[in-house]
Amino acid sequence: MSRICLGVGGGIAAYKAADLLRKLTEAGHDVTVVPTAAALQFVGAPTWSALSHHPVASDVWTGAADVEHVRLGRAAQLVVVAPATADLLARAAHGLADDLLTNALLTARCPVLFAPAMHTEMWEHPATVANVATLRERGCVVLEPASGRLTGTDTGKGRLPEPAEIAEFAQLLLAVPHALPCDLAGRHVVVSAGGTREPLDPVRFLGNASSGRQGYAVAAVAAARGAHVTLVAANVELPDPAATDVVRVGTALELRDAVRKHAATADVVVMAAAVADFRPSTAAEYKIKKSDVPPAAIELDENPDVLAELVAERAGDAVLVGFAAETGDDTASVLEHGRAKLARKGCDVLVVNAVGPGKAFGQRDNAGVILDAAGHERVVDLGPKHVLAAALLDVVAQRLQARR
Repeated sequence: MSRICLGVGGGIAAYKAADLLRKLTEAGHDVTVVPTAAALQFVGAPTWSALSHHPVASDVWTGAADVEHVRLGRAAQLVVVAPATADLLARAAHGLADDLLTNALLTARCPVLFAPAMHTEMWEHPATVANVATLRERGCVVLEPASGRLTGTDTGKGRLPEPAEIAEFAQLLLAVPHALPCDLAGRHVVVSAGGTREPLDPVRFLGNASSGRQGYAVAAVAAARGAHVTLVAANVELPDPAATDVVRVGTALELRDAVRKHAATADVVVMAAAVADFRPSTAAEYKIKKSDVPPAAIELDENPDVLAELVAERAGDAVLVGFAAETGDDTASVLEHGRAKLARKGCDVLVVNAVGPGKAFGQRDNAGVILDAAGHERVVDLGPKHVLAAALLDVVAQRLQARR
């Protein structure tokens, strides 16, 4: 059981922190909530206490005999601040200690994760920009806010990332404390995710079981590490990761066009989508009846190999990453098939996954082996897909650094 200190800032998004608290406690973590006085104007102490099973205070005087203002930070294995308002980011950046939460932030020696939420103008103000830069320089993780509906009728950048996404980052930092360095700042990362669908008629298609979770994890972690992320999503039913530009596609040819368009300015392309190898030569205009055409009569055309095309047309120093979903057979193991695919594709990095019932597709956890063209292999044991994503981006960041 990990000990988490959940700080809650005084913004309207404080109500979403209750959902985040629930997700963290249901994952088995011991969470102590430390709201600011302003946060208690939005969500009262009884709610936090009932959900966390701990007493709640915002000032340094409650429980003074136990020196709570020091103990909380020292005891925590992770501090999460959600929502992190402009005021709270400023106080944290300047080392102020005028309430229980800012005292806990000063005494914490564990990873600290800030999830900002505020109006667009406040997020873009030079003071906030400087405060965020200061916190990141000190090793804190400050997520980029999402874009969307804000308070009232306003829309724009400044929305709190979804509680489920913040919880995924919390789990990642507990597993790998240094998983989110800001080492991709200024980089453009293109990620494909999901499974393409090739229509047979208006209601049927050839497809696969990919949920898009692994590609979405790569996109989310890349954005958290500072990258400008373009996510090409094929038939994915997941919330969009915060701070990513999502391009929706359906078929392999649509995915190819979108990836090639955005790869032209990319520093990294990660082909995590499960792209259909074949498509029907023609799609029926009307629903095919059982008596119309037997399955054997459906003719197929081969889809282009998007990754191979990117490798063949490579013009710059972009790092090209592929995924290999393998089952192993009588001729070779999963890893042997992966090594052969890396040599055949000619990409820089290849992630090899074993797939099958209960493995990879549609699951929250994944395992894999990260291969690179130099012959290095990194094994990532079964765990949350964000952990595999972070390990992959470690390898990518090292290659980018070596190419400078």
